[in-house]
Amino acid sequence: MPSEPLSQKEIEDRLRELPGWAFENDRIFRTYRLGTHFAASALVAHIASVQQELNHHSDLTLGYNTVLLSVNSHDAGGVVTEKDFALAERVESLAPAHGAS
Repeated sequence: MPSEPLSQKEIEDRLRELPGWAFENDRIFRTYRLGTHFAASALVAHIASVQQELNHHSDLTLGYNTVLLSVNSHDAGGVVTEKDFALAERVESLAPAHGAS
């Protein structure tokens, strides 16, 4: 069953709880900066594991020492849903362990 799209106000309210996250083009996104390429790669692997567990996947871009996470819900027509914020919150909880800022 598809998730219900969140309203613009709901998205804005939820983003206040997630510093560093933004909304654009029907996606929420954040770039994490890490100390090394290895740390960034490890964060990508950890995010992939969480996505598999939640059965909700994002676009991940690995740079030298950065990770860009961009997410929306394909099953809801490519808009932002509660599932996207659940993923963002999980990533936020694990990112500090990798030294992300």
